[in-house]
Amino acid sequence: MGRLMAVFETRPLLTETSFRVRFAETDQMGIVHHANYLVYFEEGRSELSRQQGMPYSLLEEMGYSLALSEVHVRYGAPAVYDDLLTIRAWVETLRSRGLTFGYEVVRAADGQVLVTGRTAHICVDRSGRARRLPDAWIEPYRQALAGADAPGSG
Repeated sequence: MGRLMAVFETRPLLTETSFRVRFAETDQMGIVHHANYLVYFEEGRSELSRQQGMPYSLLEEMGYSLALSEVHVRYGAPAVYDDLLTIRAWVETLRSRGLTFGYEVVRAADGQVLVTGRTAHICVDRSGRARRLPDAWIEPYRQALAGADAPGSG
C-alpha cells in the first residue's frame, strides 16, 4: 500500500469520485462481489475523462472506443453494503494507440485502501481495428502529463 500511495501522490490527472455500495453489488455475505470493482474502475476513468473536458462519449462520437487489453486487480480488504467509497483514478502511461489507468478504491470512513488496480486500453475504430488516439481527445492528457514532467512540478 505504501508504494502505491507514493505513486498516487505524484500522479497528474488524478480524479476522485465517491458513491455508496448498493445492495445489488454485494454477495450473500454483504461483501462487494469482486467483479464490481471493474465497474468502479470504469466510473473512475469516466470521471477522469469528463474532468479533462473530453468525456468518453465524445471519443465514441468520433468513431473510436477504448478496448480493454489488460486488467490487474489486487484485493486488500472488502467493501460492504452501504460503505461510502472513493475511487481514485489517474493515467499511468500514454501511448499513440492506447493508455493505462491506475486506480485505488478507498473506504471514506477510515481512508483504508481496499483495492488497487490497473487497466490498459487500446484505441479501436468501429470495425475493431487498432488506431491512433484522436489528437483532439488525447491532447488534454498529453498536456497534463508533460506539465507534470516539467522541472519543479512534483
